[in-house]
Amino acid sequence: MEQTFLLKIAGELGLSVKQVAATIAMLDEGSTIPFIARYRKELTGGIDEVAITNIRDRIGQLRDLQKRREAILKSIEEQGKLSPELQEKIENAETMTALEDIYLPYKPKRKTKASVAREKGLEPLAESIMLQTSSDPEELALSFIDEEKGVANIDEALQGARDIMAENINENAELRSEMRKLFLEEGVISSKLIKGKEEEGAKYKDYFEWQEPVKNVPSHRLLAMRRGEKELILSIDIAPDENAAISLMDARFVNAENKCAEQVKLSVRDAYKRLLKPSMETEIRLMTKKEADEEAIRVFKENLRQLLLSAPMGQKNVMAIDPGFRTGCKLVCLNREGKLLHNEAIFPNEPQRRIAESRISILNLVDRFNIEAIAIGNGTASRETESFVRSIGLPANVQIVMVNESGASVYSASDVAREEFPDYDITVRGAVSIGRRLMDPLAELVKIDPKSIGVGQYQHDVDQSQLKQGLDDTVISCVNAVGVELNTASKEILSYVSGLGPSLAKNIVEFRNQNGPFKSRAALKKVPRLGDKAFEQAAGFLRIRESEYPLDRSAVHPESYHIVEKMAGDLKASVSDLMTRSELRQLINLKEYIEGNIGLPTLEDILKELDKPGRDPRETFESFSFMDGVNHMEDLKAGMKLPGIVTNITNFGAFVDIGVHQDGLVHLSHLADRFVQNVADVVKVQQKVMVTVLEVDIPRKRISLSMKSDPFAAGGEKKPPKSQPETKSKKPYEKKAEKPVRGQDEKSTDHLSFEEKLSLLKGKFK
Repeated sequence: MEQTFLLKIAGELGLSVKQVAATIAMLDEGSTIPFIARYRKELTGGIDEVAITNIRDRIGQLRDLQKRREAILKSIEEQGKLSPELQEKIENAETMTALEDIYLPYKPKRKTKASVAREKGLEPLAESIMLQTSSDPEELALSFIDEEKGVANIDEALQGARDIMAENINENAELRSEMRKLFLEEGVISSKLIKGKEEEGAKYKDYFEWQEPVKNVPSHRLLAMRRGEKELILSIDIAPDENAAISLMDARFVNAENKCAEQVKLSVRDAYKRLLKPSMETEIRLMTKKEADEEAIRVFKENLRQLLLSAPMGQKNVMAIDPGFRTGCKLVCLNREGKLLHNEAIFPNEPQRRIAESRISILNLVDRFNIEAIAIGNGTASRETESFVRSIGLPANVQIVMVNESGASVYSASDVAREEFPDYDITVRGAVSIGRRLMDPLAELVKIDPKSIGVGQYQHDVDQSQLKQGLDDTVISCVNAVGVELNTASKEILSYVSGLGPSLAKNIVEFRNQNGPFKSRAALKKVPRLGDKAFEQAAGFLRIRESEYPLDRSAVHPESYHIVEKMAGDLKASVSDLMTRSELRQLINLKEYIEGNIGLPTLEDILKELDKPGRDPRETFESFSFMDGVNHMEDLKAGMKLPGIVTNITNFGAFVDIGVHQDGLVHLSHLADRFVQNVADVVKVQQKVMVTVLEVDIPRKRISLSMKSDPFAAGGEKKPPKSQPETKSKKPYEKKAEKPVRGQDEKSTDHLSFEEKLSLLKGKFK
């Protein structure tokens, strides 16, 4: 059977049987997807992580199908009803749905109308009527009247027969296949408001009277309607035209023009309305939900990947501010390793407005901790706090960056945060998270449940196990693509390294704390319970920047060190020379170093890695600023052009943060001047974009945006009023001019040094 699976998967994915067999064998042995993709290219033929994931998922489905097939065969055999023909049908069923259709007549059932009729001995009558050779069903029914069995008259006999026929019709595998196709191709999904829920369900207003073909409904719309149904706001129905469905059934089961045929017609209608339609609707609901889940999870995974691989600022001394009004702004200072050095609260905003004091605090701390960048969370009071910080006369080399704080509150209340900062409250932990996100988004975001990061749609409505698998795959892929510094990594990020997991990650951190930094990759083998298999899977993805052996800083796997050493020896050079001198690498003939399982693909990877050892695949960090003076939805006007950051991507458009505490939507039709079919082809999460405001709906908290060059062109949106003053837009990457703070001397101090400014301010504050 496994050979059949190999052939099937190879055909479906366009791969060779050898590639599929080798991949499955390694997966079964415990190899991870990143390890197979990176270090076993010779065995797999160089297929990527996507193909390996598809193989893993498909072999799992086929094995599950086989388990169910074996259980069904056993059940029918125990009933004494397994014929060679039936067994062949079951063996040839290629989907779980087809298998269940075949099994349905033999599946043990609770008491039904048909089972009651059978107990009364009416099955022969049903079979006779179904033949439709007799013209008088009542005459056939006479011999089945038996008061002891509960059949008092002809009508009761015929009713029982119709119940049996209806159930048999419903359980006909060929009919179910045809009906399933009809529901999918011609079915219509309808949603209606449940009476009296108008106000409560205002957010579902678009679906109060809605219908469209099932085959056309996009995943986000289906999930929205299902959520409305779950919240008892909407009622949903899925069905094709009833006459078309019944006609299809009549054509299959009615084969005469007599009174027996009339009984069959009655059974057909009963079978459809009472059994088949509800059954098909349930199936289509499950089928469309599964497809919608898969699409929503696909989008979520891609968004998460883009967010996790956001450009890091890198190791900097960072001040992070979690903004607020009444409770003030929580401020923390972190060193280049992300260690918390200082925390305090400042109150530059309403209602306290302790501006001068807050200014002195920030400038003192910038000087004291040699701060190189300031990260400001994008939540409540963020724009007000940003304006204040930009106005206080910071040194020109201090970057000010707005940081997406989605999920920071989840982290700050988590066990991970409590363990890391047991002596600090959640406000300090949240600010630390904001600062670390600026330095290295990946290292910080892996500490948070991906569902809380804010880049998914309907994540609580989709299959949770499937979502977890998909998101875990994505995090693992990202972590291993970037690589992890062994001596500074948290146990959270280490747990995602190929071959490790939470338990070994914890052991590594404890070993590091007790014995000091790892001097080499080989020292990993001293970690308790970290065996040869785990070392093989993990070593290539771990870096030791301070290692005396240069290859420990690279993605070259220890199993290939001897190859690099041989290359260096043949050139009468050291490994370090080989990594720093391109002219030496150009002299290498890779074919001379092929051996065993190490072929050209691995050798080519080694040469690329020697050129840029430990290269971070993420993009270079670029600063960004929102537009001055546009802090709230009320500040927006149609026609404004604003810089923004893409925060989320869906199938219907992209959400963009423009600095007003409410993301705007760029609909698919407004992403570009050209026709766009796939949002991800145009934008990605964290991308800086310029948008035009189309419409602002404050009561519903909706902002419509456009990325078209002329969104108000003829045939498009209405042009904004001519009387509207033109808004001066600043380029997204342009640094804002410093503003004087209200209540202080506004005379220019630009000619003064930072130290002189600080001294002047201290004197004024005194």
